[in-house]
Amino acid sequence: MTERTGELKRTTRETEIEARLDLDGSGEASIATGMPFLDHMLVLFTHHGRFDFTLRAKGDLEVDYHHSVEDAGLVVGECLLQALSDKSGIQRFGAAYVPLDEALSRVVVDICGRPYLHYRVRFRTERVGDFPTELFEDFFRAVSDRARITLHLDLIHGRNSHHIAETLFKAFGRSLRDAAGRASPGLVPSTKGTLSR
Repeated sequence: MTERTGELKRTTRETEIEARLDLDGSGEASIATGMPFLDHMLVLFTHHGRFDFTLRAKGDLEVDYHHSVEDAGLVVGECLLQALSDKSGIQRFGAAYVPLDEALSRVVVDICGRPYLHYRVRFRTERVGDFPTELFEDFFRAVSDRARITLHLDLIHGRNSHHIAETLFKAFGRSLRDAAGRASPGLVPSTKGTLSR
């Protein structure tokens, strides 16, 4: 069985990020971004996706979290793109509803070669701890763009911002696990015969 992994080191003047993703793992995560709440979310994504994922990041957090969050999303997306390779034999589509107390989110994934993000999520607070909630959209857009996947995230209802974020990342992991799941070996799940552009 072909190994489905992606690995990347990305260095700019603003960030330095190194990551490795194994789609056929067991949910093991080793995450250190310097942003504890994002670390927590990526551990949830990894666990519920049953991936193995390592990510180390250093960034200009003293300026703002934006550079590090967006670049982390780009690296996650690039690792996904590598791991999925030609996309043959995958399910292609995945969807998950995940609740946490009063919060409920739905995430739908199409591994189709066409980057698109639909993000209908409204947080009631501007921050969770010191993490700006507006940056979650930037993260998911970067993942979608670089992985070349269509991604729909909808908050159905919720009050607590921490709970809302958890439902998004758990549902993303579960829906991606299903979409990347193995179906018929060698079969490209498209009538076009390709899932590239």
